[in-house]
Amino acid sequence: MYTKSTYRADQMVLWTRYETLLFIFISLLWASAYYFLDLGWLKIPWTPLALIGTAVAFVIGFQNNAAYGRIWEARKIWGGIINTSRSFGVFVQDMITNEHALQKMSEEELHAEMKTLTYRHIAWMTALRHAMRVLKPWETTSSHRTNSEWGHKPPERESTLEDDLKPYLSDSDIEYISNKDNKQTAILYLQSHHLRALKEKGIIWEFSFLELESEVKDLFNLQGKSERIKNFPYPRQFATLNHFFMWIFVLLLPLAMMPQFSAIGNDIKETYPIISNYFIWFSIPFYVAVAWVFHTMERIGRTGENPFEGTANDVPISTIARGIEIDLRQNLGEPKDEIPDQFLPKFHTQF
Repeated sequence: MYTKSTYRADQMVLWTRYETLLFIFISLLWASAYYFLDLGWLKIPWTPLALIGTAVAFVIGFQNNAAYGRIWEARKIWGGIINTSRSFGVFVQDMITNEHALQKMSEEELHAEMKTLTYRHIAWMTALRHAMRVLKPWETTSSHRTNSEWGHKPPERESTLEDDLKPYLSDSDIEYISNKDNKQTAILYLQSHHLRALKEKGIIWEFSFLELESEVKDLFNLQGKSERIKNFPYPRQFATLNHFFMWIFVLLLPLAMMPQFSAIGNDIKETYPIISNYFIWFSIPFYVAVAWVFHTMERIGRTGENPFEGTANDVPISTIARGIEIDLRQNLGEPKDEIPDQFLPKFHTQF
């Protein structure tokens, strides 16, 4: 039985196995050339390669910091959605009353209004998470074979937006948003129009209306921040050139490393004649280790560039949205058997 740490180590090995095999092949090719073809003259000094490696390390570090910043900002945005959603839910329940009503409603009618507003908010979260999962041309991490072979797919790839919205919106609401490109924005417009209508009936007091409209404004702000991260990629000049620089370093590395091991073998020939003859082959594991570290760090940065793409390392917006839905519907007094379950993790991964 795997522990969490060994499971993650195994997943990392599997995640990078194709590149690791490529590095083993490259090192075997160069070691064989030095050993069998006597290519000791084919080498480059360490100084220029060290300069390239230093530059690559700086750029990879910059990329990883920027990618982590995008992930962390996305997590804070959806943390804000959690808090604002809970505030909106409690305000709806406490501010829709007959206290200032021009024509009083029954308790059932008041609860129906609360339910409509709450369900429409759930529909907004559903539309937003679907919009965040739409693949952009620069989002290619999920199509990598080591990601696709495990079947890591967010719930939005297994259902349509229309089907997911039907339980929460009325027919008139669905008709209103059907021809809108940005459906989450259209849903917030419906929320605001509904709140205004309730205010005009006196069901919502004027100051309560302003408070609820402030919550809608906050949702617009959080939606815009989330869309900004989704629609503005990590600058390609950094991402693309960094990838090329890393491969230049990795492909040039054997020209400096293999001669060094060959020279060490020659230096110890008199003391260790047997080991010295095969010392060049010790360069293989060292080259693979160095190349693997540089490549994996660069790939980690690429993987974290798009926090809503729907891969194993992204912000779990589907789980967050479903958790808010469960909270809101439970506080509406709905029985648990009518509330959908939380999305189950896949391979210890939440989406």
